[in-house]
Amino acid sequence: MSFSHLGLSEKVLAAVAATGYTNPTPIQEQAIPHVLARRDVLGIAQTGTGKTAAFVLPMLTILEKGRARARMPRTLILEPTRELAAQVKESFDRYGVGQKLNVALLIGGVSFGDQDSKLTRGVDVLIATPGRLLDHTERGGLLLTGVELLVIDEADRMLDMGFIPDIERICKLVPFTRQTLFFTATMPPEIRRVTETFLHNPEKVEVSKPATTAVTVTQLQVPSGREAHEKRDILRRLLREAKDLNNAIIFCNRKREVAILHKSLQKHGFSVGALHGDMDQSARTAALDQFRKGEIPLLVASDVAARGLDIPAVSHVFNFDVPHHADDYVHRIGRTGRAGRTGTAVSIVTPLDHKSLAAIEKLIGQSIPLAEGSFAAPEEPAAAREERPRQRGHDGSRGGRKRRREQDAGHGGGRNPAHTSQSRVAQTREAPGTPSSAPKPPSIGRPAEPKPSHTASEPADHSHLPAFLLRPVRARV
Repeated sequence: MSFSHLGLSEKVLAAVAATGYTNPTPIQEQAIPHVLARRDVLGIAQTGTGKTAAFVLPMLTILEKGRARARMPRTLILEPTRELAAQVKESFDRYGVGQKLNVALLIGGVSFGDQDSKLTRGVDVLIATPGRLLDHTERGGLLLTGVELLVIDEADRMLDMGFIPDIERICKLVPFTRQTLFFTATMPPEIRRVTETFLHNPEKVEVSKPATTAVTVTQLQVPSGREAHEKRDILRRLLREAKDLNNAIIFCNRKREVAILHKSLQKHGFSVGALHGDMDQSARTAALDQFRKGEIPLLVASDVAARGLDIPAVSHVFNFDVPHHADDYVHRIGRTGRAGRTGTAVSIVTPLDHKSLAAIEKLIGQSIPLAEGSFAAPEEPAAAREERPRQRGHDGSRGGRKRRREQDAGHGGGRNPAHTSQSRVAQTREAPGTPSSAPKPPSIGRPAEPKPSHTASEPADHSHLPAFLLRPVRARV
């Protein structure tokens, strides 16, 4: 089936043809007719299957009729991250070339003044993150009573990561008669029950099982030790030895780990950028643009880059940290193998990650094989593994602690061997006239136990006590 059979307008079909697309994806083929029929839609499809175009194209057809009013957008699209919101705007710019539509972007990191001026001129399509949208409504510069169509993209992330109160507030601000579209790659049962509150008799479009991964992605796991420096060593070797690696996204669980790994790779001569939520918007946009243009082949990112970012030519994805949530794994590896291309996803797995890995394999319904060949982790000889704990240095390891104990006890470990031997002799040789049972000084950190200074028949000696403790105490009757 071609796009011409879906009911899209001539302008939209011309824009689609100009981009080179001829046949719709399964999610587009099934969802677009329902959207044009003004039905609520719950779309579930694995990432990289064209969900964005599944709601952008019919929205462009619907918006050809009518005109926006000041501060009252006609349609509203909610996105969990700034990057996704900017990407959806690019889709409207690309497919809406022949239409005079006003598209506004409300995201953090941009001045309110510029956004207010766009809202004043009237907006046909408003793309926003929930926080910034509510800021504008609370300031009185935005009215949602004219919204005809509401789109909640990446619904599982929007509902599962603390956006539920914001989504509920927004849904109360838009008309009850609006059309609502939910598009997501994963929809756990508990999240699905929440969506029933926002959708009215929806058409369910499910072109793949929830939480399935693309068959074009080769998934592998590489074992590693627990230490971070071991994982960094393995990652550098994988990057140097990987075949057909054009570019890659490297995912970490924490923003701090993103910064550390970014500096480490730069130190070892890799051309790499960083992307995480604590960066300002200009730096995030610059890093993403450099990666898209091929100016930097590697991008170290948190899960802010795991959802819906459309970079079709990503050849590899590396999970430096195995995600704590199994759903995040599906989204991460969905950055590669997009639009029918092949891709490779490699996860570095430590002994602490086995529980998370088991949850991922249960979710996707398949086991992730161990890497072979150039991807395999180097095997360490058993003798080296046995000796390694004893060879640790003075950084808090076993060997360092042992040497410090020996030094504290006077059993060597000093820099001067002669001085050490003399100390040992002095310790074993008793001084003339000194009894062998001389009392030892109390150890540092533990007070010496006081010996009783009197017997039961002798009065106690309180001369060592301060005067205020010797005052008589009058008992109250």
